[in-house]
Amino acid sequence: MTVPAPPPPAVPATAPCAANASVSAEPPLRPAHADKAWEWFRSIGSPKFHVAPMVDQSELPFRLLCRRHGATCAYTPMLHARIFSQDKKYREEMLTSSPEDRPLLVQFCSNEPQHLLAAAQRVEAMGIADAIDINFGCPQRIAKRGGYGAFLMDDLPKVEAMVRLLAQNLRIPVTAKIRIFPDLAKTVAYARMVEAAGASLVAVHGRLREQKDNTATRADWDAIRAVKAALSVPVLANGNIRHLGDVEACLSYTGADGVLSAEGLLADPALFDGPARAAVAVGDYVPPPLERLALAAEYMALTAAHPVPLRMVRGHVHKMIGDWLAEHTDLREKINRMPPSIQLFLQVVDEILARAAASGRGHPVPQLSAAELAAADRDEARRAAIEEQEREADALDRLERRGGGCGCAGEEEEAEELLIDWSDGALFE
Repeated sequence: MTVPAPPPPAVPATAPCAANASVSAEPPLRPAHADKAWEWFRSIGSPKFHVAPMVDQSELPFRLLCRRHGATCAYTPMLHARIFSQDKKYREEMLTSSPEDRPLLVQFCSNEPQHLLAAAQRVEAMGIADAIDINFGCPQRIAKRGGYGAFLMDDLPKVEAMVRLLAQNLRIPVTAKIRIFPDLAKTVAYARMVEAAGASLVAVHGRLREQKDNTATRADWDAIRAVKAALSVPVLANGNIRHLGDVEACLSYTGADGVLSAEGLLADPALFDGPARAAVAVGDYVPPPLERLALAAEYMALTAAHPVPLRMVRGHVHKMIGDWLAEHTDLREKINRMPPSIQLFLQVVDEILARAAASGRGHPVPQLSAAELAAADRDEARRAAIEEQEREADALDRLERRGGGCGCAGEEEEAEELLIDWSDGALFE
């Protein structure tokens, strides 16, 4: 039986508020599009279990793996709107889908409404998205440099303009993913503004912009509950979702219409799998190593059928079988040093399966210390960061060579924004 976790305490309001909009205590009028928003939400199955948007980690094979194991909706990775609208290679690499990859929310980051609209209209024309999501939640340094994500909380009129522009010019719904302010009233006013501008769904990450380390800070479910009570469109909760016990507790406490998970799904892609997880998802539950090894094998089969950039695959392999690689250090060295390929990762997963069966054990016996494993994980994160920076730089170079730049004085600054800060290892909002 699942034992719901107790609701977390609210995050103290200690930091100064960054908002520049006034807060009204008056209850808002029900927005004209609320009924249509609910009609759309029901048409896609009123999904409760969502794969959250993650940088390079919520790609097609991983979304499909999570869907096979209980996820009922998924977000794409965060896509850069300007590059997406202007660079074909970026589009082909970063946005792939399949008929079973629905419902799907395609997420963009941007600080320029026209680039955002151009990118959104391209996706709408592709016919693969059930909604366009705008990222107002990314707290990383890349977002600060580019003036998007959670740093648009400093420019709420632009937030409103971006939501309204898409809502008025797209046939498919517009959704938004936000973070909270230190002040609860400002958080509620912010969410109401996004709803009034035309958002058909609002996902709330219950942490402040300054709280980038999700493992160090509990999300504020009280803030999410207040937003849900104030809005007339569907609301999703993000934060503290490690297993099904957390899902039940969050939905019960906040009244939200669904939850998103990022870190939890990276560790356990079957997190939402009721039959497999309901009886054991309590406390600090961690899926058995053999189950995660089987999930890794399933994921590798999906990558063979739906190829994606190998940097994405490598990250998932390390996350799902990292404890086995701590025992079989020769295989860890192999995937870290050899040129990456789908075949290489398939071979490593198959070899670990064979060794586990031969040992008769259902768990690994690490040969590396916790400190050594932590250092190795940091090295892997740095390597992934370098690959991501090189990819984005290459995309910008291609745009400039063919005259795709905006031709304005701020273009050099926009190139700088694409240098990702991975110092805290964060991959998602």
